[in-house]
Amino acid sequence: MASITVRNLPDETHRALRVRAAQHGRSTEAEIRAILEEAVRPKERLKIGSELAAFGDKFELDLEIIRDREPIRIATFE
Repeated sequence: MASITVRNLPDETHRALRVRAAQHGRSTEAEIRAILEEAVRPKERLKIGSELAAFGDKFELDLEIIRDREPIRIATFE
């Protein structure tokens, strides 16, 4: 997992983060992770699989995908 160091964070911002974390019952570090997660991966993001399924339902398409269950074979170059 990656780590990030934030330099030159104003004291007011750090205090606000600590207060917000306490309000949510988590550590400052956990609060920062939650804020970043929400910022870059919002709940409203487009989920392509769900959109394709909805499209198929709307137009009554049979989009059943059958997965190949054969074991993976290693390529040989002889």
